[in-house]
Order: sequence, then C-alpha cells, then structure tokens
Amino acid sequence: MSDNELIITIVKRGWSEPVLAAARGAGAEGATILLGRGTGIHEVRSLLGIPIEPEKEIVLTVVAADRTDAVLDAIVAAAELDRPGMGLAFVIPIRRVAGRVHMFLKGEDG
Repeated sequence: MSDNELIITIVKRGWSEPVLAAARGAGAEGATILLGRGTGIHEVRSLLGIPIEPEKEIVLTVVAADRTDAVLDAIVAAAELDRPGMGLAFVIPIRRVAGRVHMFLKGEDG
C-alpha cells in the first residue's frame, strides 16, 4: 500500500495555475494539468442558439498522505471552492504505483 494520495481538482479554465501554486506552497511537489469539458446539467450555455461546452482544467496532485489535508485546504482557498460553481476537489488513495517517478525514489540510488 502506498502512503500517497491523489487530490483531483476540477476548475474552470484559467484556474489551474492558482491551484498549482497553492498546492506547491502547502507542500506538494507538482501536478499534472489536463483539459476537459463539463457535461453537467448546469453546464449547458448557448450563444446564438449554438451550445457552448465549458472548458475545465483537471489538476492531478499526488501528495504524501500526511500532507493531504494541508494541500487540499490550500487548494480550496486558492480556487474559492467554497463558492458555488467554482469547481470541486476530492481525494482518493493510491494503492499502488508503477514506474519510477522522482517523488517515489527518495533515499534510492537511481
């Protein structure tokens, strides 16, 4: 079992940089940013009758389990996730990791 967790943050386009800065400031080493689009019932807007699909940014942040609460709290504050419609964040445990990533190599020669 890994002692790391994954914080998944979904925000409006343009908000990933504040999320990343807050996460790093709270102890995260980095993140992966993906582009997506919303499909929720409140996501549909139109311009001249043409549907506009809102663009989202998904920030994947792997953190040590003992830092998760601090990093998540920083993300919530930076992205204003306590306000309706700003996005959401959630945490899932990482059961297993494959591959050699810098953050998992601490103390190893290699």
